[in-house]
Amino acid sequence: MAEPAVLVVDDEPDICELLSITLQRMQLSPRAVDTVAAAQRLLKTERFDLCLTDMQLPDADGLELVAWMQTHTPSVPVAVITAHGNVETAVRALKLGAFDFVSKPLDLAGLRKLVAAAIKLAGSNDGDSSVYGPRLLGTSAEMQNLREMIARVARSQAPVHICGESGTGKELVAKLIHDSGPRRDGPFVPVNCGAIPTELMESELFGHKRGSFTGALADKQGLFQSAEGGTLFLDEIADLPLHMQVKLLRVIQEKAVRPIGEQREVAIDVRILSATHKSLSLLVAEGRFREDLFYRVNVIELRVPALRERPEDVPELAEVVLRRLARRMRIPEPTLADDALAALETYAFPGNVRELENILERAITLSTGGAVHLGDIQLRPTPGVQPAVNARAAGGLGDQLEDLERDAIQKALEAARYNKTAAAKALGMTFRALRYRIKKLGIE
Repeated sequence: MAEPAVLVVDDEPDICELLSITLQRMQLSPRAVDTVAAAQRLLKTERFDLCLTDMQLPDADGLELVAWMQTHTPSVPVAVITAHGNVETAVRALKLGAFDFVSKPLDLAGLRKLVAAAIKLAGSNDGDSSVYGPRLLGTSAEMQNLREMIARVARSQAPVHICGESGTGKELVAKLIHDSGPRRDGPFVPVNCGAIPTELMESELFGHKRGSFTGALADKQGLFQSAEGGTLFLDEIADLPLHMQVKLLRVIQEKAVRPIGEQREVAIDVRILSATHKSLSLLVAEGRFREDLFYRVNVIELRVPALRERPEDVPELAEVVLRRLARRMRIPEPTLADDALAALETYAFPGNVRELENILERAITLSTGGAVHLGDIQLRPTPGVQPAVNARAAGGLGDQLEDLERDAIQKALEAARYNKTAAAKALGMTFRALRYRIKKLGIE
């Protein structure tokens, strides 16, 4: 069997030699070129399992090669070599589709881990997307788009932020990203940031040494180290207090943690996924979430649609939930009567899929004769919420909030005679936050 091939794109002979020696020791076959044009020619004619490219090249920017590969060789993972501390360039590369990045001076141990993960990804690229298909239910356009996005972001190591209302299944999406990517054999560690007491948060996330504080009777491994080689899912990341946001930002930037009481940092190899039902951009504008952390965790954003936005998926979801509940209760699977299904299809579901499960569990308990009827499902009134069939026409809650925000920004700009600095001050946000919102909302 032929050794996996790696294309190295760098115009510094010393770096090329170092990378080639390292790759050969990993039983890989390196090929080095010094320009983007040469790399493109080889990628068109030969098979590669990974591309490592520098950012500064004689004929073009390394980001141009990353973008070109997403169109011409999307199955080949590409990692970029950046200058030390150049976080902005690394984030831009990840947004364009890079698998990961490594900084100069090269940390060979970290480089080997990156290369091993990328080669594993390339080797598993057989076009089989069934890993997430059966568990992410729904045939609506919204869910098909979400599946496609999961497949795409799973191939990267970029941080992903999953947003959506409570009960939409954000943790399931995070698990599917993990299971669909090269880290699937590593641990998936979910943590609810809002459920950890503030005084214990640093110890829980980063660990501690014995005797570092009262009650620290033994060394404790933090959740970051527990997720080594896998994925750490930070649910409700918006609930992190500001002092922990600072520490999290450093961990993401340095790829290392320092347990409480430890003098040195410990290197970690963990992919960060996060989620919240709140608007991080609004929290940034209000000064309750750090802007620099926002840009690091929100490199790629995935939105999970609310159930009322996809009423055509309700029949399939209801059928699967009834089957699962019947199996758990050890009873024959009940049927869903037409009147009950019609009511569910026009219900707004403030609690989303989680609420559908609760409704059907209660309905099974109340039903008789092996069928769930309209009288059994007991839908709660939801004043002020449009029924599901009208949700798209009326616009979702997120759209309404964006309209309000857009109107407030436009009025502030007019009042300040389009001086963005003055408008940002009047709105109580930073200039950068205002500039981001203007771009996001498409304000001219």
